[in-house]
Amino acid sequence: MKEFFVKKKLTKKKLSDHLIPMKNQLKKKEGTPSSCESAVLPSKDKMLLEQIKAQTAALNLNNVTRTMAYLNFYLHYPEIHWAFLGHVVSRNGGWNMTDLKGELLVKLLNERRREDYFLFLERGNWLIFQDIYPQFLLYAESVKQNRNLFYLLPYLHVSVFMEVVWNDFWNRGDSYTLAIAQVINEQSYLEKRVVKNPVYQEKVLYTFEFLLQELLSFNHILFPYSEPDHEGGTALVGMTLDYFGSLHERIVLGKHLYRLLFSDQRLWRKVLGWCIAQPHTGSRKDYWPHLFNDVHEGLPGTIYKRLKKCQLKKGFPRFYSPRLEFAWKNVVQEDAEEGDWFNRWDVIYYLEKDHEKKSGDIEDDYCETLENLEFAASAKTAFSK
Repeated sequence: MKEFFVKKKLTKKKLSDHLIPMKNQLKKKEGTPSSCESAVLPSKDKMLLEQIKAQTAALNLNNVTRTMAYLNFYLHYPEIHWAFLGHVVSRNGGWNMTDLKGELLVKLLNERRREDYFLFLERGNWLIFQDIYPQFLLYAESVKQNRNLFYLLPYLHVSVFMEVVWNDFWNRGDSYTLAIAQVINEQSYLEKRVVKNPVYQEKVLYTFEFLLQELLSFNHILFPYSEPDHEGGTALVGMTLDYFGSLHERIVLGKHLYRLLFSDQRLWRKVLGWCIAQPHTGSRKDYWPHLFNDVHEGLPGTIYKRLKKCQLKKGFPRFYSPRLEFAWKNVVQEDAEEGDWFNRWDVIYYLEKDHEKKSGDIEDDYCETLENLEFAASAKTAFSK
């Protein structure tokens, strides 16, 4: 019901002139997802599609390979803003994955629950990459050949929504519209496959709702950037997702994160510089080595109360935050579920620019989350003895 009222509110706005042609195209596509038959394609197109699929599969091994692939693509094609946004958000996904094998959550969740949650995160991370990275590779080939190849998107099972948007980008070069469209597309793509999937709802979303929101810091998206005066040399900005189960909330958060990352050139340069200098490992040591280490420094079974306002008490060990390669094995995924999410042209209203400014101040909230997590782990350990 909430999503219905949100859509009604959005569609009361007057649509900007530059979006009208896209609206007309989407209305034609609405309810008639494109079908394709590879046999009608020229051999060179078939070969290109196979190359794209193979290259995507080779990089879709785990969170680290995906995350770095996004950054490498962005460095070659900086006009594709989502590639950088996707990179920094995907880093957060990796940190959430390794938290499940870190020092604190092993005291709060049993092994089966931690594995269920990892598989939930991994499936979402994998699905997004296998949907969006072929789009990137097709764009790169279009640039190389200096011709529009987006008629091939249906053969890669990409939504007709993105086919319309890519054609618009090819003509107008509007990086903002493309990036927000990709936010809409990827979150809508996940909606039925992960968020509304009965298996994940039963094993993860319903069971862990409190932990997801309050303890796992799943709702904190952190953007690290170099700041010499900050302890550890890295400061954080970011935002918090209030309700993961809402498609609308996830899209709006994506728009706010985009604005935070790209509206301030000084911050953008700092975040990008940090990401280039610090390869993604999955360990939270990547951004705060004064608090986290990828080697376990503490004694097994020992209860610590070491943290206050993100400061370690003198002489206490850092939190254990493993690298992804040592925390989880690669997962062989089943093929993505078929089907096109697009069935309403009015999602285009999300492409309108918002002028609401968000501060991005998140360090205090994040530090409070860490303190709460440590307290909960210590309390449960003490109670179980």
